[in-house]
Amino acid sequence: MSFPEPFYRWRPHPWHGLEVGPNPPETVYAYIEITPFDLMKYELDKLTGHLKIDRPQRTSSQPPTLYGFIPRTYCGKRVGELMEGATRGDADPLDICVVSERPISRSEVFLSARVIGGLEMIDDGEEADDKIIAVLENDRFWDKVSDVRDLPDVLVDRLRHYFSTYKMSSRGQNSVTVGDPYDLAHAKKVIQAAMADYQDMFGE
Repeated sequence: MSFPEPFYRWRPHPWHGLEVGPNPPETVYAYIEITPFDLMKYELDKLTGHLKIDRPQRTSSQPPTLYGFIPRTYCGKRVGELMEGATRGDADPLDICVVSERPISRSEVFLSARVIGGLEMIDDGEEADDKIIAVLENDRFWDKVSDVRDLPDVLVDRLRHYFSTYKMSSRGQNSVTVGDPYDLAHAKKVIQAAMADYQDMFGE
């Protein structure tokens, strides 16, 4: 029996082994680390490619959408230059929030997501930590949504609230600043910058 092409004898690294997506920057792959049902903050272990527990969610809010990252992206100099007030990117893959009508309760999956915009966030006072916003590809419920402005305001408000509180300490101290959502055109620029930053950092 012959193996199909391509055939991966071992599981590809989610950050480096998967492609950016079927048609970036419009349609990208999202590797999901956290679902709306998680009370723990999971994140990718960059060395092994396995998902690890980072910490329990520090507040009572839960992520309102699927949350993960776009493979083969890196938030470096180019991403930092696109955000006013930032001096650099956060040196992580580019984050993405994916809206889905049907509940998806498991993480460590990857999916195709249609980009519609993004959310500005600055971490530690200087690092650009953009949150790309997308809808699940072929989701019939959201198929008319082409820009973040088409989403219900309450959903965008929940995203802003979650990211403004998910690093808050018990004393109310916060290290992040969440700005306004931005449109599809700017989101595409951020994704292209993160793809270029990845090439600079890791090459092919």
